[in-house]
Amino acid sequence: MAVSTPTPGHEAAVSKPGMLPEQLRKSLDAAQTQVNRLVLGKSREVRLSFVALLAAGHLLIEDLPGLGKTTLAHALAATLGLDFQRVQFTSDLLPADIVGVSIFDPATRSFEFHPGPVFTRVLLADEINRAPPRTQSALLEAMAEQQVTVDGTTHALPAPFFVIATQNPTDLSGTYPLPDSQLDRFLMRLALGYPGPEAERELLAGRDRRDLIAAATPMLSREDVMALRDAVSRVHASDALIDYVQALLARSRSHPGVRVGLSPRAGLALLRAARAYALLLGRAHVRPEDVQALFSAVAAHRLVADAEAGSDAALAKSILHAVAVD
Repeated sequence: MAVSTPTPGHEAAVSKPGMLPEQLRKSLDAAQTQVNRLVLGKSREVRLSFVALLAAGHLLIEDLPGLGKTTLAHALAATLGLDFQRVQFTSDLLPADIVGVSIFDPATRSFEFHPGPVFTRVLLADEINRAPPRTQSALLEAMAEQQVTVDGTTHALPAPFFVIATQNPTDLSGTYPLPDSQLDRFLMRLALGYPGPEAERELLAGRDRRDLIAAATPMLSREDVMALRDAVSRVHASDALIDYVQALLARSRSHPGVRVGLSPRAGLALLRAARAYALLLGRAHVRPEDVQALFSAVAAHRLVADAEAGSDAALAKSILHAVAVD
């Protein structure tokens, strides 16, 4: 299916409303620069991490141990200047260890709620797939609704609320695959991969990343993040761009090797991410190349592939190539 792009004149007409105030733009650029200094050779992954934050989504980082998943999460938290909690997921972790618990107070003869680490603005769920499914699912309501319910009482989480989860490949021992419903709550899934030779050499010869992160300066405030999210909502997506996203959704449902294609919610996630990506590049309109740059990160983990179809990332790439843009 061929989809036309917006005309240059139309792009110019909508570019002004979404532009950021100068100081906020400088702070955003400085934040990305700092994280790139802390996480070497991963500029694409750093940019996409900021996309997830600004699009009000959550981020899943999947890769082998030792490739910098936790370092990226810590670098983001240190740079954002937001309240931060880390939970190490293990086989004996209970749901109450994440969301909190109500404890009876004999003095008042009532139950008092003791909030868990999920009551923060940035939550690092480290090695999330080492915990059993019941504990993994304790995050589901928090990620989807920005609230948790304990003993019948609903407690709102602070805003912004941003989950960065790391996981090891599911073929490693002691891991539990995340169910599809949990995967769908992550706006993006990233893989870091091995660093390039120059980045690896600098990493080996330089200071410990933990020391650098501890000395990092917060570059953004809570108010900055909320303002950036508001700006993302004003980035323009033309009718032609929306047609393109819809064509990708439709192709995913008929593509060979795909058992379950992308839902409308996946399309909304892709549009939100594309708006944030455009804003990071200094534009107030979305282009097809923004969608293309994000498609695999947003879509691959939402595809359910046939057993013989290969990886979900390869399927996402094939779907993208099957939908043309004029």
